[in-house]
Amino acid sequence: MSKAVLRCEIIGDPAQFGALTPHWWKLWEQSSSATPFQSPAWLVPWWHAFAPGELATVAVWHGDDLVGLAPLYLEHGMSGSKLLPVGISLSDYLDVLAVQDVQAAVVAAIAEAILSVEWSQWILSDLPQNSVGLAIAHPDLKIDAPVNHAACPVLAIAGDETLAGCVPARRRRQLRRARRAASKRGRIAFSSPRSDHQNFLNQLIRLHDARWAGHGGGVLANAAVKQFHRLSLPLLDAHGLVRCWLFAIDGTTVGAYYGFHHRGRAYAYLGGFDPAYAEESPGAILIGHAIAESIREGAREFDFLRGQEAYKYGWGAGDRWTMRKLWTRS
Repeated sequence: MSKAVLRCEIIGDPAQFGALTPHWWKLWEQSSSATPFQSPAWLVPWWHAFAPGELATVAVWHGDDLVGLAPLYLEHGMSGSKLLPVGISLSDYLDVLAVQDVQAAVVAAIAEAILSVEWSQWILSDLPQNSVGLAIAHPDLKIDAPVNHAACPVLAIAGDETLAGCVPARRRRQLRRARRAASKRGRIAFSSPRSDHQNFLNQLIRLHDARWAGHGGGVLANAAVKQFHRLSLPLLDAHGLVRCWLFAIDGTTVGAYYGFHHRGRAYAYLGGFDPAYAEESPGAILIGHAIAESIREGAREFDFLRGQEAYKYGWGAGDRWTMRKLWTRS
């Protein structure tokens, strides 16, 4: 890429934010640290569903090409305004996007441009360890050392669809027992209803709510979260990122799995199961199925995403930490 001057703009208009989408996809494909959570299919619906503050997104252009993007917003409070990443809370990974060839220049341009916005703290959380955001620096910014933010247990994938090359023997025995128990109760079947997104979400919401009934409710009990997923799922699927599975026993759907696949990495995002079938472990059966499918697709890793729930380690996953970084004005 030639050394033309980069041009920055601060985007505060939601319509202009959404209009970035075609340029954003091209940038996303060229950004080395991109995950589905940094795509416009995820972050534009997130803003439509939540809009928790004032957009202050930095777009960096090289001619007509978008070469950098920091999707940010301002949260105003009594102690001042915080600059936060669009997608916070529901996104397991967040980062600045940049074309690799001009990454250093893009990072410098973003840091310079964001100083024109009024804020007291700039916080980036859920940064992967190879993130572009960790490189942001400027003489007028005081930077706290990055700290561990959240553990994302990750399973390194090896072997074939028997899971013998990557999943511990104990878990594989438990999985075989669960499938036998489910088969005794009726005919078992997996389906991938990708052409009927709303039906899949209806089943996922029903089963997720059932799973968390009496335990404070799950994330899908929130109306805005449900709206967000109804907006984002079709967009993600249109770009081949979604992996949806329903599990049925004797014609009754008893489990749902919602995940992603991108650049040789599978992501287990959300699931639910009918507690009446807890003895058959539909959740575990679906995870085993998802890992086997990811092996068929050539994945190198199966990411259970943030949270140190014990069941993730039973599959053989090990922690990989995201980072949190804080800037203040010097």
